[in-house]
Amino acid sequence: MIASGPAANRPPHMVLACELVSGASDMDAFQGRKTTMTKWLGIAALGLGIVAAGIYWSSATDTTPEGTARDWSAIEALREDQMRKLMFHPVANEVSQASFLDEDDADMTLADLQGKYVVLNFWATWCAPCRKEMPSLASLQAQRGGDRFRVVTVASGRNPVAAINRFFNEEGIEGLPKYRDPDMTLSREMGVVGLPITVILSPEGTEIARLRGDAFWDTPSALAIVDALLEDG
Repeated sequence: MIASGPAANRPPHMVLACELVSGASDMDAFQGRKTTMTKWLGIAALGLGIVAAGIYWSSATDTTPEGTARDWSAIEALREDQMRKLMFHPVANEVSQASFLDEDDADMTLADLQGKYVVLNFWATWCAPCRKEMPSLASLQAQRGGDRFRVVTVASGRNPVAAINRFFNEEGIEGLPKYRDPDMTLSREMGVVGLPITVILSPEGTEIARLRGDAFWDTPSALAIVDALLEDG
């Protein structure tokens, strides 16, 4: 007959049986805790997944940057001929803060131009289309330049001062600045690919429109667009 009693007095096979039973009970408890933990981890992961999906959906569907979308349809209706290439942005774009050189070789940034509408033209002395459109930019400045509007020209890349002066003299250009971006940092950060490129800056210093290629900037259509901007604010 096999009798149970204190572990010290039990036969070896009884001690082993108790240890196995005890171990089984501990294992069952551990497995229970493991199952519960796994369940909660799964729920937590699901919750995080839902949150992440919500954030992604929100960012993917919210295409309006900081600021309010603008309806330019009334001004866009004024575009004719080459001015049809002028594309207005529903939401204004931030501009580069890279420095460039003024006529005294002093550093300046586009922030220095804030306070008025600016037609900002990137050009080069070797650029034939730039030579073609530059007189019309000078004419636009002469007709509309003032406290609330200005035309600014920035020579992009290697453009020696002597070459710029010769260009202006040969084309009879007056009233436009001879700013330079010799290392093209400003040009690159403004997305200037090919010349000429002209952007329109708001008084707040944001880009509201862009025209790729040359255009005549003193046509009735161009003047009407500038006038509409000034009337709008």
